[in-house]
Amino acid sequence: MIKAAKNDDCNTLAELAIQMWDNSTTEELTEDFSKIISSDTSVCYIKYIDTVPVGFAQCGLRNDYVEGTDSSPVGYLEGIFVKEEHRNKGYAKELLAACEKWAKTMGCTEFASDCELSNINSLNFHISMGFCEANRIICLTKHI
Repeated sequence: MIKAAKNDDCNTLAELAIQMWDNSTTEELTEDFSKIISSDTSVCYIKYIDTVPVGFAQCGLRNDYVEGTDSSPVGYLEGIFVKEEHRNKGYAKELLAACEKWAKTMGCTEFASDCELSNINSLNFHISMGFCEANRIICLTKHI
C-alpha cells in the first residue's frame, strides 16, 4: 500500500529519511516534513508492507529552470528511499509512479530529478525508470 503522508506521518518520514540524509537530525527532518506536507506544491508518499513503513518519496513543483526541461512547473523528485531489505521488489517504482501521477494532476508535463555524481545506484535507478541524463555538474566552493 502507498499512502500520501499526513501531518501525523512526519516522524515516520523522518525515521526513513535519516537513513538517506544522515547529515540532518530526525528532529530537523520532522520539522521539514511538517512544512512540506502543509505545502500545496509538494507531497510525500509512504510505502507500507502490512503496517510497516518501508520507503518514502518526496516530490514537489519547481517553477525555476530545471536542467533539460522546457516547461514550468516541473514535477521534481526531491528524494526517494526504500529500506535495504525491501529493495529490488518494485517499491521505488511504485513510489515514483505516485509522484508522477500527482505531478500530472498539478499540470506538469515533465518530471525531473537529480543524484550525486558518485551515487551509481541512484543513477541506475533513474535510468531504469525512464529518466534521461540532462547534464553533469561539479559544484565548487572556497573560503575567502
